[in-house]
Amino acid sequence: MNTPSTGLSIRAFVVLFIVVLGLFLLNLGLGSVTIPIDEVAKILLGQTVENEAWQNIILKIRLPRTITAVLVGAALSVGGLQMQTLFRNPLAGPSVLGITAGASLGVAAIMLAAGSATTAFAIRSLGIGSSWLIVLASSVGAFLVLLIILAISYRIRDNVVMLIVGIMVANITIAVVSIWQYFSDPEQIQEYILWTFGSLGGVTTHQLGVLGGIVGGGILATFLLSKTLNALLLGEDYAQSMGLNIRRSRMLIIFVTSVLAGAITGFCGPIGFVGIAVPHLTRSFLNTSDHRLLIPSCVLVGAILMLFCDIISQVPGSTTVLPVNAITAMIGSPIVIWIIVKRRNLKSSF
Repeated sequence: MNTPSTGLSIRAFVVLFIVVLGLFLLNLGLGSVTIPIDEVAKILLGQTVENEAWQNIILKIRLPRTITAVLVGAALSVGGLQMQTLFRNPLAGPSVLGITAGASLGVAAIMLAAGSATTAFAIRSLGIGSSWLIVLASSVGAFLVLLIILAISYRIRDNVVMLIVGIMVANITIAVVSIWQYFSDPEQIQEYILWTFGSLGGVTTHQLGVLGGIVGGGILATFLLSKTLNALLLGEDYAQSMGLNIRRSRMLIIFVTSVLAGAITGFCGPIGFVGIAVPHLTRSFLNTSDHRLLIPSCVLVGAILMLFCDIISQVPGSTTVLPVNAITAMIGSPIVIWIIVKRRNLKSSF
């Protein structure tokens, strides 16, 4: 396991943090109305600006969206890192292994089966308490799918086969949702389809506290599991020789990943490719497999990727807002291809 020097790690973190800060301010300034960066900084610092409309745009619309982008990037990246380590598979991730599809099934159970009174719009308009309904359903769906995959993994040790199993489970889940849609009302189907596009702008200021608490707790729990993840990366036999309880460790990792993926999917819709691309990009940047460095770095790199995708999705200078899920796929896929071509053998990290 390669471990870079402390000085190199600190410099890398500083660079990543500066990039996050720059994109954060840029995301606040760009959009249908362009606001100068110095004015954005004044608004964030609580200083008075001449244009009060700018202040309302920043604080009430763009700031919650930008913070949501940071949380989404951090959560999906850390979740993807855990899945790749747990299954020792370079293509594992919340979307590929069916976790996102399972979360979507949980949301579909609320939006399509419960009736028009509990559509996404109605649920979100009720406030924080009702937000837990979407998050809970999404997390339970993600957790159930992961339990199925984990149960199969006890019988099958081949990582490539497990990847195929994850894709098949995801396909079954998607098929169930499709049948559900077929028998649902047009209004429910429309709201669900809009939800599947993915959006960072649907999280209100009050809901942001809920999402931030879940993501922050999940990332902290993941960091506390960093030694466990390092041991699993060296193989289950080695981990057991170190006194690690494999079954309990797997359950903890699955639980944390399910909560992270479920919360993001519940609030923002299914957002793919971030969980696969960012861990590889981070390993390539730091040249290490030590999770004590990878976890905080994935948080920063994930935030960078999502902020960049959000800037593109807003089409600066236009009133058009593109589905963020499509943008992450357009950017995340080339990143994965580039890393594969550059490193040639991704399994060397596992």
